Amino acid sequence: MPELNIPEPVYTEQETIRRDKLKKYRELGQDPFTITKFDRTHLSKQILNCFDELEGKTVRIAGRMMSRRIMGKASFMHLLDGEGEIQVYVRRDDIGTELYQDFKTMDIGDIMGIEGFVFKTQTGEISVHTQQLVLLTKSLKVLPEKWNGLKDQDLRYRQRYVDTIVNPEVKNTFIKRSQIINALRSFLDGKGFLEVDTPVLQTVEIGANARSFVTHHNALDIPMYLRIETELYLKRLIVGGFDKVYEVGRIFRNEGMDTRHNPEFTSIELYQAFADYEDIMNLVEEMYVSVCNQVCGTTHIQYQGKEIDMSSPWTRMTMAEAVKKYSGLDYYEWETDEQARAACQARGVHVEPSAVKGECLEACFDEFVEANLIQPTFITDYPVAISPLAKRKKNEPDMTERFEYFVNGSELGNAFSELNDPIDQRERFVRQALAKRAAGGHADIDEDFINALEYGMPPTGGLGFGVDRLVMLLTDSASIRDVLLFPTMKPLDARPAETKEAPVVKAEAAVQDEPVPEQPDFLSVVVEPLFQDLVDFETFSKSDFRAVKVLECEAVPKSKKLLKFLLDDGSGEKRVILSGIHAYYEPEELIGKTCIAITNLPPRKMMGIDSCGMLISAVHHEGEEEKLHLLMVDPHIPAGAKLY
Repeated sequence: MPELNIPEPVYTEQETIRRDKLKKYRELGQDPFTITKFDRTHLSKQILNCFDELEGKTVRIAGRMMSRRIMGKASFMHLLDGEGEIQVYVRRDDIGTELYQDFKTMDIGDIMGIEGFVFKTQTGEISVHTQQLVLLTKSLKVLPEKWNGLKDQDLRYRQRYVDTIVNPEVKNTFIKRSQIINALRSFLDGKGFLEVDTPVLQTVEIGANARSFVTHHNALDIPMYLRIETELYLKRLIVGGFDKVYEVGRIFRNEGMDTRHNPEFTSIELYQAFADYEDIMNLVEEMYVSVCNQVCGTTHIQYQGKEIDMSSPWTRMTMAEAVKKYSGLDYYEWETDEQARAACQARGVHVEPSAVKGECLEACFDEFVEANLIQPTFITDYPVAISPLAKRKKNEPDMTERFEYFVNGSELGNAFSELNDPIDQRERFVRQALAKRAAGGHADIDEDFINALEYGMPPTGGLGFGVDRLVMLLTDSASIRDVLLFPTMKPLDARPAETKEAPVVKAEAAVQDEPVPEQPDFLSVVVEPLFQDLVDFETFSKSDFRAVKVLECEAVPKSKKLLKFLLDDGSGEKRVILSGIHAYYEPEELIGKTCIAITNLPPRKMMGIDSCGMLISAVHHEGEEEKLHLLMVDPHIPAGAKLY
């Protein structure tokens, strides 16, 4: 059997003292961890709300001690339970000298049960006068100081169980999240939709843009993929005669993380037979108004300092109309793909050399329109080139019956008049799969779904939207991590995948388990030839190379390549630089790094954002694969240090 080589935990002085107290309890036969139950009669909120009928009556409460004031023979403490805090009065003459002495040695964070009667102190605070007290759980960790709370944002996400103890407003966010999901279910159930469950593990990786998480089924000896959507199975049910279906589903996408994206998230997809995208648009508007009224009590909500009016009617524009309104560019004046690409280039909008008119329209929308859609807005009629599952418009075959809706400059949902032509659908699936494979990904065609369509799917309207983004909106939360109880986080001791299986070394050769540095193999590495043209030294010296610290890093919405960096360049002003390195790095792994940048370049607009400088990277090729590495330096180098 191999040895695990697990290091022994290191305890602080306070943690050691708490463990010593637990040891003493056990020696006295009073181990709190052997207690299996405590019968409660009331929660704190019930007592506070019903004082008149409970005054003088005996109650049994339980919770975590959050504060304590010892005043000789009597003490006050505050007990936190599932609904809030209540003050508890503890007196030596009521519980006995020995138990009172034990109580004084208990620690903040300990969980205890109290039996006593309800009364009001001279200062008017509703409290419980203790008659019996029992320690139910010994807290071996020290809670963050109550009044300052847990401030480190990264630590709050990693230790949500502490965050919800010391920051009550965080717990309220997740209570509201549950209310929002219940309100959505209630609305859809009331409209005759049937909630269903479809497979999370799937045998086909489809050609959609999202990357799948891959696993392996041992018994069947086949690869399997965590779903990136619930769409195709729900449509199978429409084929099977279910007229209205929806699923509240967990979705998994092996992609970057930022304030609006997490690798696993919750979506709702719904499909309605014999309906089109206009019907779904009306349903969305009615649903959001209903949920806002039920959860928030109003359709006028505050989000990040802006007032959002969710009441109907919402603004409706086609994508072409929106682009013309906010940029002046007219899609219908582009006669060819070349003209469309030229129009984009003239306005500084990046598109691929192979981009067609529809893709150019989308790029202009991302650049000029989306950020302006603060109030709820439906954007309709998307190009076929970017809508592989939507039905074409009868009178305009280059466009589809598709809409997305936007609030506060961000997309919240996507809907179609669903494509039900199996021949057209298969052709689009093939193009999508080929494009994904050409980009280096793996993709298959879901032939069983095509088979289902060949039996006949009625005209259908469909919708998919992210529950997490709706929760962000209705709880005034800036980041998706604020509305996920346990967001995905990089482990603090994470190592690159190729170094996790360390080489076997002789025990006498190991020195205090120091990591063995990776030895790069440069035999297969190809670098570009050196430039032969000489550059004037004075010209080169005008490039201002500086060390910069990465303060924040996030993916640029709608871009597969760009990361947006917020940098400390030593000037006192925060600098924004965009870099096309998302294929090589995830945003969170770069936060805190010290990099090198040219800081005196003129601003360059990318995806509507001014990029003020250039981060320096090194590129090389290994076989057919290009590899790119940011130039990162010793963190002891201060921000703003100049390179010579």
